[in-house]
Amino acid sequence: MAVTQLKDVIQQSGVAFGTSGARGLVSALTDEVCAAYTQAFACTMQANFRFDKVAIAVDLRPSSLRIAQACASMLRQLGIEAVFCDAIPTPALALYAQTRQIPGIMVTGSHIPFDRNGLKFYRPDGEISKSDEAAMLDCELTERAVDETALSPVNPDAYQEYMQRYIAVAGVNGLSGLKLALYQHSSVGRDLMQALLTSLGAEVICLERSESFVPIDTEAVSAEDVQRGLAWARQYEVDAIISTDGDGDRPLISDECGQWLRGDIVGLLTARALKIDHLAVPVSCNTAIENSGFFKQVIRTRIGSPFVIAGMEQLAAGGASGVAGFEANGGFLLGSPSPQFPALAALPTRDAVLPVVILLTQVKQLGQALSQQVAMLPQRFTASDRLQNFATSKSQALLAEWSVNLDVLVDALKLPFKVSQVDTTDGLRLTLTSNQIVHLRPSGNAPEFRCYVEDVSVAAAMTLLETTLTQLSKFA
Repeated sequence: MAVTQLKDVIQQSGVAFGTSGARGLVSALTDEVCAAYTQAFACTMQANFRFDKVAIAVDLRPSSLRIAQACASMLRQLGIEAVFCDAIPTPALALYAQTRQIPGIMVTGSHIPFDRNGLKFYRPDGEISKSDEAAMLDCELTERAVDETALSPVNPDAYQEYMQRYIAVAGVNGLSGLKLALYQHSSVGRDLMQALLTSLGAEVICLERSESFVPIDTEAVSAEDVQRGLAWARQYEVDAIISTDGDGDRPLISDECGQWLRGDIVGLLTARALKIDHLAVPVSCNTAIENSGFFKQVIRTRIGSPFVIAGMEQLAAGGASGVAGFEANGGFLLGSPSPQFPALAALPTRDAVLPVVILLTQVKQLGQALSQQVAMLPQRFTASDRLQNFATSKSQALLAEWSVNLDVLVDALKLPFKVSQVDTTDGLRLTLTSNQIVHLRPSGNAPEFRCYVEDVSVAAAMTLLETTLTQLSKFA
């Protein structure tokens, strides 16, 4: 491959950095492309850190193991040992790498369809930043052949240490008496989650395990999964239904009635339980966060974990303690030890297990069902979905046009009221004179146009979402 820099590889392959890591079609993620990303990452890290090992883990996509082999092959050629941590959740890899102060590479496409995959990179002190990505783009690459060398034997420490982190939080038998359904599908964390919840004393019913990859998007729960949740709650009479996305960094949690909780509500309840004072959250999150009055400071960021992490770092630099962040997809980022659980070390990357354990502990200790905890919050309701196969260039052009002509936008989307406020932090977020919110944004990971809405009831939010998406689809 006659290229000299990573940006040349990106231009030729189409595999590019998105909101969190590099993503692309599996057909484009050739061994040579994966090796180029790995070489650029290692060289960028060596400019600031000393290490002789890099941890690697995979999700359960059919292509992930082959990609990991290509990454490991390049590391060996660079004189770096590749520590293979097996198929484990992304935050488990992050914890392992952070604890040992070595870099990490997670092979995952998260929730996007199985014909795509990706690479997520970790510095010895956390996720890579956008400035790290920029440095990788300019790295000089040397031509190296990728061999078929198998990965090293599995190192089980990452799995075990991640398990122990949360056993220590809830305590052995800390969830005894709770009955839970675990929607396993193809999540890489399905066996770990079952083992953890069982170790904590809960009765766990495993459902819908799939050996074919299922792209669960926790921000856009399918109509089929909505019905599954309601049916399972009736059938099994559980305290909650638990699941995650494909790489186990975003939770999907239902209440005892089978109603899936929005990710930002999960984050809000988790942050309150942890006694967090300072929050960084993306602009797409529910305004109940500020309206609750639970937090001393809330800052809004662009969408994507690197921006939330930058927000947490900004808070910490200002002297804040008790810092955390979360996203509308439910992934929770712990920026500092929790005032409620001082022994819980910071883990500034999206995590699905933390909110699961914390919320279930609240159910047990407070004797309050999840639906009761949600009912006590300010009653603002969000909904979101996306139009797939919507060219990014087209969605960007529409937003550029509409942002300077709001009357055209209101007419095009048949919005029920005029626009009173515009936020362009990430995409186009409109507050209407009715206090309804419509937020349009091209996905950073796939050719999808995302829509987030907020209204005074679940039904009103769903109606606003469906109407907006119907109108938006006419422009595809």
